[in-house]
Amino acid sequence: MQAIENIEYKTSAFLFAGVGGATAGAMRSQVEYGGKVYKFKVLCAIDSDPVACRNHDLITGEETAVQMDLFKRWQYVAWHGHEPPPEWQEVTPWDIWQAFKQQVPFFLFLSPPCKGLSGLLPQGKADSDKYQALNYLTVHGLEITLQACLEYGGRLPAVIQLENVPRITSRGKPLLRQIKKLLTKYGYAVSIRADHNLGEIGGLGQNRVRFLIKARHESQVPNVIYYPEKKPLKSIGDVISTLPAPGDTDAGGPLHKLPRLQWKTWMRLALIPSGGDWRDLNKVDYQNLRVVHEPRRGAFEVADWSKPSRAVTSTAGPGRSNGVTAVSDPRLQINGDGKTNLFRVQSSADPATCVTGAAGPNQGATCISDPALQERPGRHPGVYRIVRADEPAPCVTGTRFGSGAIAVADPRVNTKLHPDSYGVQDWDSTAKTVRSANRIMQAAGSVSDPRVPDRPGRYTDQFRMQAADGPAGTVTGSTDVQNGAQLIADPRIKSAPRADTMGVLEWDQPSKTVIGSADVHAAAAAVSDPRIPSDDERGVWTIISQDGTWHRPLTTYELAMLQSFPTHLPDGRPFQLEGCSDAKAREYIGNAVPPDAAEAMGNVILLAAAQADAGITFEMSWDPVWVAPQEDKIPAMVH
Repeated sequence: MQAIENIEYKTSAFLFAGVGGATAGAMRSQVEYGGKVYKFKVLCAIDSDPVACRNHDLITGEETAVQMDLFKRWQYVAWHGHEPPPEWQEVTPWDIWQAFKQQVPFFLFLSPPCKGLSGLLPQGKADSDKYQALNYLTVHGLEITLQACLEYGGRLPAVIQLENVPRITSRGKPLLRQIKKLLTKYGYAVSIRADHNLGEIGGLGQNRVRFLIKARHESQVPNVIYYPEKKPLKSIGDVISTLPAPGDTDAGGPLHKLPRLQWKTWMRLALIPSGGDWRDLNKVDYQNLRVVHEPRRGAFEVADWSKPSRAVTSTAGPGRSNGVTAVSDPRLQINGDGKTNLFRVQSSADPATCVTGAAGPNQGATCISDPALQERPGRHPGVYRIVRADEPAPCVTGTRFGSGAIAVADPRVNTKLHPDSYGVQDWDSTAKTVRSANRIMQAAGSVSDPRVPDRPGRYTDQFRMQAADGPAGTVTGSTDVQNGAQLIADPRIKSAPRADTMGVLEWDQPSKTVIGSADVHAAAAAVSDPRIPSDDERGVWTIISQDGTWHRPLTTYELAMLQSFPTHLPDGRPFQLEGCSDAKAREYIGNAVPPDAAEAMGNVILLAAAQADAGITFEMSWDPVWVAPQEDKIPAMVH
């Protein structure tokens, strides 16, 4: 701790810091109290990933990242599947002390890996030795840090905070018992909860429920730590509407490119309603979405006997679409005066008509509605029957699929998708939690973007063409054709377009001469392109959905903004991560603590520190308490 003018700095250190979401937020935390301004000074941010360390310093603007593998040897072997290289050594408390610049941090923040504790990982893998070794970092990182502070600094951090996924309360119960026992042993008041919504704490555009441990060393901070004020959640549109257009990598940086998805994936996204996911594809009214051929007038037309015929064309056939080749001929006389029994079906309750020598149904009444064949339940019960896997099969017959039960509901195919697979989020709603596996096939990583269509009635004079013989529209201060009626159909120019204006070239023919002013208004500069994408062809296509919006994936840059990362780096470039693929960048962003939430949590810690420095151990307040003093007294009944 050091004072510069009226600024009081509280030291902080970050373990498993990733790309620096928590660090960047804590660096923005600031509290004014007792005539001083309280801020955090970052001692170090430890992570085992060199790329994460590099981007941590890029985002925070300070070189505080320290690459350090906190695995014990048995953890390394279990995770990697082999012995470490000869130069690898286990980290000791002395190494931690040196990374801390030989200072005990006032505030210690840990965000250990959560892959083995997340509900996205199947239970079988979560129970494996590999992921159990990864989970143990939660305990080992805290143990070795406290040991370093006690052995070389003679005291402990005043405030400790650990962040993880809510599922740690079920998959990591033994770890939490060890952590609570350790913290209580060293004199910490501990709050352990899995219902913290970082979206409300930071006022984000997403719901982000997280598990947090907050520990307050009672001898150093005897007063309470208040809970941050809950802020209203923003909608997705509130966050990304002011960003550059998706795909504009010049303004938004390399992370703002749209993924090249398969054509059928774009079609699925367009068919899923806003706020829905892949399950809504079963509700698509595909009958009304098919491409239907409507023949020209005249197809299958039956001409009226008493009217003139239409023109006789070279296409002579009733199915053709440009000529009439059928007529309603009245000469057959199949009315009441003619052969009345043609195709007649007799009732079994009435006398038969006269039996004639013409015994065909198209000549005499030789058909009957026979009631003897009674349809009954159970007739052919095995037709198209699906047999359950847990019941005996019916008799195996020689019949085919349409006649016998030769289909089974096979339970061995387990292809259940996550509920949010192919999810399309509503522009006006808060985003769902940004996860590290945030592809559209695994999470609700798409949004119904309303910025493509123009609303009817808005700026009615945009590109309006005024008539020369009518009054002009009101002259406004916006003298642009996009904003006011600044165009006129001037009849004085007597010119005709060139011969090839709006010309469309054939794909399989040579092009016409390319001229210097070649565009669709001045030459044959268009082509009938037959390359309609196949289902599995990848690209970026804009398909306007039925609700009038573009259902598209969120770019990695937009996901970072939903996580409240800054739009630009300290060096002035648009937000980006270096040295990694787009998929890895999404993982880093999804695993990060949102800076805005970290800032809000840092503010309440600094306030508690300021009150402790001022000797205020108790005060009246309406604010909810996060970490209250431990109650050691035994309650007694008072009569």
